[in-house]
Amino acid sequence: MIKWQHVEGVWRPTLPDGRRVAWAPQPGSQEAFLACPILEVLLEGSRGGGKTDALLMSFAQHVGRGLGGDWRGILFRRTYPELADVEAKTSKWFAEIFPGATYNAQKHTWTWPTGETLFLSYMENGRDYYKHHGHAYTWIGWEELTNWSDDSAYRAMFSTLRSSNPRAPKMVRATCNPLGPGHHWVKARFGLPVPLDRIVGDIVRTEGEPDRVAVHSMLSENRVLDAADPDYRAALLASADSPAKRAAWLGGSWDIVAGGMFDDVWRRDVHVVPPIPPAHVPRSWRLDRAYDDGQSAPFSVGWYAQSSGEPVEWEGRAIGTVRGDIIRVGEWYGWNGTPNKGINAASREIAQGIIERERQWGILGRVRPGPADSAIWNPSPRDPAASIASDMAALGVTWERADKAPGSRRQGWQQVRELLRGAVPDATGRRERPGLFVSASCAQFLRTVPTLPRDERNPDDVDTNAEDHIADELRYRVRRPRTLDKPQPFLVY
Repeated sequence: MIKWQHVEGVWRPTLPDGRRVAWAPQPGSQEAFLACPILEVLLEGSRGGGKTDALLMSFAQHVGRGLGGDWRGILFRRTYPELADVEAKTSKWFAEIFPGATYNAQKHTWTWPTGETLFLSYMENGRDYYKHHGHAYTWIGWEELTNWSDDSAYRAMFSTLRSSNPRAPKMVRATCNPLGPGHHWVKARFGLPVPLDRIVGDIVRTEGEPDRVAVHSMLSENRVLDAADPDYRAALLASADSPAKRAAWLGGSWDIVAGGMFDDVWRRDVHVVPPIPPAHVPRSWRLDRAYDDGQSAPFSVGWYAQSSGEPVEWEGRAIGTVRGDIIRVGEWYGWNGTPNKGINAASREIAQGIIERERQWGILGRVRPGPADSAIWNPSPRDPAASIASDMAALGVTWERADKAPGSRRQGWQQVRELLRGAVPDATGRRERPGLFVSASCAQFLRTVPTLPRDERNPDDVDTNAEDHIADELRYRVRRPRTLDKPQPFLVY
C-alpha cells in the first residue's frame, strides 16, 4: 500500500515501512488509467496533470513480470523533435526505477535485461505507418493525440497490435489536451467529455472495433507538481491567450471553440438560429448553394439564403433583419461517420442527391447556382471532354466557379469573420451590417467550423490538415459578390 507524505515541501510516495518509492500513481486519474483493463484508453484533460508520466508507467508496470521479449512497445509523437520531452522523461524515470535498462540514442530504443523493449518513434500521418507494417507490438502509446489532424495513423497501427503469447496484454494508450487539429476526431472517438462528476467516462462500443474509454485528468490532482512548482497554474493562465485555451489548459474542457480562426467572433447564442425550413425562405431572398468536392475526404454542400431586408420570423425569432444577411439553411456532408473520411460518391450520385433533397425540402427549381471549387471543371483523366462539373450539369445541377485567385483564401476567411461580427448586435440591440447565421439543423457545420484551428505557420489561414471542408464551402459562398439579385424565376431540372 503506497502512502503519500509531504516532506520538506515535496510530496513523496513511500511504502508502509517508510522506504521511498521512485514513482507511484497519484490518486485519481493516474490510478484509474494504470488500472483500466480495457484495451484502448485515453488519458485526457488539463495541462500539468501528469499524463506523460502515467503513459510511460502504463508500459513500465509490465516490465519484469515474466513476459520478456513478448512485452514490446512503441510510443509515438507526431514529429521527431517532439520526442525530446519524452526521451527526457524516460531517462529520468527508467534510469532510476530500472538501473539495468539501457537506452540506444541512435535507435531511440529502451531495452531491459529481462528482454522487454520500448521504441520511441514519430509518425506524422498515416503514410508513415508503412515504416511499421508487419511489426508486432503488445503496447502502443500516443503522446498528445490531438496533434494528429485525423485518425489515419492511429487506426492503422491497430494492425500491429498482436502477440503469440496469450499472457501478454494488448494495450493502446494515449494522452492529450483538448486543443489541437485533432480535437474533433478524438472527441468523437472517445465520447468526450467525461461527465463532470466522474473520472472515467462511459465505455464506447463500435461494431468491429475494441471497446474504448477516456479517463479525465485535472491539474488539481497533481500534488507533486503543485508542491514543486506552485507558480505553474499562474504561468498557464498567463500563457493562455484566449478563453478557449484557458478552458482547455486549466479546465481540460472539450466544450470549447478549439483555438482558432473564429473563436473570438463566434457566439452560438447569436449565430445559431432556429431550423427554418428552406421552403419558408421569402421569395424576395436569394436561395443558392455552394459546394466543396471530396471523394476519400468528405464533400460538402451548403444551402444559403441571403436576405433582401424583408425579415422572416421562425420559432419566435426574426431572421434576416438586415439586407445582405446570409443564413445557412441546409447541408449535406458526404462523410462516413468518421471525422475527415469521405464516402467516395460519384459526381452524378451527388448531383442526384442534391436534387432529391431540394425536392424533399420543397425548393426544387428555386435554388440558384452558387460557387464550387474550380477543380470540379478539371478534365477527367479518362475523358478529357468530361469533368465533375459536366457530369453534374448533365442532371441539371450547375455551379459558379469559386474565387481562387491569389489572396482569396485569406480574404475569404476575413469576410467570414466580418459577417460573424456583423451578426452581433450592439449595446442597444441594433445591427447595421450584414451577418452570418446558421440553422440549428446544420449539425456538421456546428461540429467542424466554429472549432477550426489556425495554421501555426500562417495565422491568416486555417490548418488545412483539420476537417475544413464545410469551412471551404462557406468561404466560397461569402466570396460571392454581395449584390442582391432580383427574385429568381423557377429553374427546370
